[in-house]
Amino acid sequence: MKPIDLRSDTVTRPTPGMRAAMGVADVGDDVYGEDPTVNRLEAVVADMLGKEAAIYVATGTQSNLIGLMSHCERGDEYIVGQQAHTYKYEGGGAAVLGSIQPQPIDNEPDGSLSLDRVAAAVKPDDAHFARTRLLALENTIGGKVLPMAYVAQAAALARSHGLGVHLDGARLFNAVVKLQRPVREVVQDFDSVSVCLSKGLGAPVGSVLAGSKTLVARARRWRKVLGGGMRQAGVMAAAGLYALKHHIDRLAEDHDNARFLAERLAAIPGVQVDPALVQTNMVFMTVPMTAGPQLKAWLAERGMQISLGPVIRMVTHLDVTRDDMAAFADAVAAFFQAHPAAVSRTAAHA
Repeated sequence: MKPIDLRSDTVTRPTPGMRAAMGVADVGDDVYGEDPTVNRLEAVVADMLGKEAAIYVATGTQSNLIGLMSHCERGDEYIVGQQAHTYKYEGGGAAVLGSIQPQPIDNEPDGSLSLDRVAAAVKPDDAHFARTRLLALENTIGGKVLPMAYVAQAAALARSHGLGVHLDGARLFNAVVKLQRPVREVVQDFDSVSVCLSKGLGAPVGSVLAGSKTLVARARRWRKVLGGGMRQAGVMAAAGLYALKHHIDRLAEDHDNARFLAERLAAIPGVQVDPALVQTNMVFMTVPMTAGPQLKAWLAERGMQISLGPVIRMVTHLDVTRDDMAAFADAVAAFFQAHPAAVSRTAAHA
């Protein structure tokens, strides 16, 4: 039984070609700046994104954190969405380790932040308030892609208030594939960009922060302070280079598989899914609350994994196929056929 893991696109395993590239990677001491593969990865990402420089780090959390700490000082503030990873899902690192105050704003249904609310959140130059220094956005967020026109307007607003603009681009290339625009254009309005290599791109580890030479120099110091200095990291960087060369265009397959899965699930009594909301590689499913744990156990018995929540998020990636999506949908349908009471509860709730 082939395992089908839809908890996240972080569960991907290196492909044979990626493992081969890692095996022959040329390495050196990256803290001394002497790892040629890391240096090449940083140069490639900086060029792709149209930025002056880049720095390779272990995780997306670390990439975002050194980015925020390079923009802001102790007592400064950054404006961010309530559902953004940098605020909600990264351990409060900006506040805990950077002494940077977050100013969260509710995300709109499309994942954006109301620009009127952003403007209202910028603090006046007054000793009573933290100094507002940065606007942080995320692309994609909840599988949704920020429109380029919105990003341009948000960046213009930020700069009118003297703010920098940071992008948590954990799934940036999913947005690029959806928008069908060059990545340089998609990130041109951001002062700093964090790119994750270990989600849809399939590398086993690593993220890159790109920006100006000055910002990256500050970020390099913060990486060291946070314990992120790595030595012969070229073995891992080689996986990132391979992913950037071979795994960007194929993200379209993940998006197609997500839409296929959503359409199949939407036809199952007891399941609530809106295929029209699927933009990239995420599908959101609602089932009766009492049925969730039973469904999870049912799927686990068949080698299928999901994460439970009020809304169940399923994420497609390079280790699952169209046939896997059909098998998964069939397993969900079989569960509700075997548990008709769950369907009845759904109908009553509706």
